[in-house]
Amino acid sequence: MVQILYILAFTVLSIFAISNLIRSMISLSQNESRNYQSNRRRVSPQFNHPELWDKDGQYIDEPLMVVKSINVDDARSRLDALYNSSPSTDK
Repeated sequence: MVQILYILAFTVLSIFAISNLIRSMISLSQNESRNYQSNRRRVSPQFNHPELWDKDGQYIDEPLMVVKSINVDDARSRLDALYNSSPSTDK
């Protein structure tokens, strides 16, 4: 009896989750089409973050952070060099 109740509850919750997923996808697609049409008219982005503006108040159109990927051996050697150069007395 408990197994049937568990299967019934799982089925109801999964149907509810899938219906919410479908409704969210439909509403997002409708919002994206509206936002795309309104964004084409905008000339410059309207951000309030001061990092995105230069000292003259002009929008900076360049990446502000660059992430460099290195391999594990190079990272290990850099960490070892940093550890060995620290002024620790426990060496």
